[in-house]
This record gives sequence, C-alpha cells and structure tokens, in this order.
Amino acid sequence: MIIAINKPYKVIGFTSEISPAYRQKLLSLGILPGSSIEIVRIAPLGDPVEIKARSVNLVLRKKDLALLQLDDRS
Repeated sequence: MIIAINKPYKVIGFTSEISPAYRQKLLSLGILPGSSIEIVRIAPLGDPVEIKARSVNLVLRKKDLALLQLDDRS
C-alpha cells in the first residue's frame, strides 16, 4: 500500500506476521483496530514514518507500519 501524507487511515487490524509482544506494544500506544491514524511526515529516505494516533505523534519504521492493516478512508 502506498501511503500519503496528511491522509487519514482506519486501522482494520494486524497482519499475521506481527509478534504478540509487538502487537501488545502497539495496542498500548493507542493503535487499536477501528481507530484512526494520520500520516504526518515521511523521512526523506522513506523511513521512518511519523503518524498521529489519538492526538499522539508516534514514529514507526516502515516495516512496522506494514504490519498494520489499513483502510483508505478517503
């Protein structure tokens, strides 16, 4: 999936490749299925990616962002 800056996405769930520990970490940070995230900024080389989830800005590696199942809400 190609992500766009300043665009909202809905978190549908997590892929099967995610570890239970990392899934729990994302859940505790507020990245929950059904919640909304927004891509704030992408680093010049494409990694990492800054997202906004529940009024909190987080930075995820691109490979970690790929573990999320996102729905384009446009």
